[in-house]
Amino acid sequence: MKCLIIDEVAPLIAVELGQYMDVDTKIRPTKAELIDLIAPYEVLIMRVDPAIDAEVLEAAKNLKFIGVCSVGLNHIDMNAAKEKGIIVQNAPGLNGNAVAELTLCKMLELARNTITANNDVKIKHEWDKYKFMGTELKGKTVGILGFGRIGQRVGFLCRAFGMKVLAYDPYLPMEIFAKEEAEGTQTDPFFVLHNADFVTIHVPLNDETRNLVCKEQIEQMHPGAFVLNMSRGGIVNEEDAYEALKNGKLGGYATDVMVDELSEGADFNSPLFECDNFIVSPHAGAQTVDAMEAIGHFIVGKCKEALQLA
Repeated sequence: MKCLIIDEVAPLIAVELGQYMDVDTKIRPTKAELIDLIAPYEVLIMRVDPAIDAEVLEAAKNLKFIGVCSVGLNHIDMNAAKEKGIIVQNAPGLNGNAVAELTLCKMLELARNTITANNDVKIKHEWDKYKFMGTELKGKTVGILGFGRIGQRVGFLCRAFGMKVLAYDPYLPMEIFAKEEAEGTQTDPFFVLHNADFVTIHVPLNDETRNLVCKEQIEQMHPGAFVLNMSRGGIVNEEDAYEALKNGKLGGYATDVMVDELSEGADFNSPLFECDNFIVSPHAGAQTVDAMEAIGHFIVGKCKEALQLA
């Protein structure tokens, strides 16, 4: 039996699966490279790149198990995998605290202009505190779109700062909102968007959520509201966000994701990069040692269970 690891995941995965099979590593292959490689392997361990579409799965003649060391599955053709009898296992919730803490980090950075202030001091060699009048989280309202494990953890952390919590999740029982001390709705994301000082996004990307935050919705937000996208590129319309940052309708936009995820050789000419009140990280929400180890143990366990390994 053979396993192929195609992304940087917890080292324990290779060690533990290596007790049962040969483990090879090819970090972040292109789709074409993966198609050439994948035929002999029964197990594929990955995160989000490259997309596993029907063409890749057709080349995967022996594949039985895909372990996805992240939450989202929109990069995998689940119907094609099911037709071929391939088990696809993600790791829901295990990076929840890591993403929630990064969300609060970015919320504070937006509120206090810390990224721009840092650049002024270190790069421009300017020392002018009067440029950086911020706002406090205490007493503000956070609106959370998607109130699963990550959203609930964000709400918990926000309450510690003295914030009021609004939440939207169409799949969550109403009693969970009350338990988590949030004013919740299953049907009206616009109630959250229109009444929050900070809007933070933790929903999957699908036809219902694509462009969920766009010009129409931004125009109805509080003047100077802040938006954070910690989920997937495409949920926030980037062109509309840029216009709102330029005309002052949005106080700031922070994201861990973009429509076209940027990598080596990619185009960094998005107009968003012109805006001091735009801050971005390279889809690093789950990048903590703690989260990666928890995900690694979980995926190994599910792989052993699926393949009935001793």
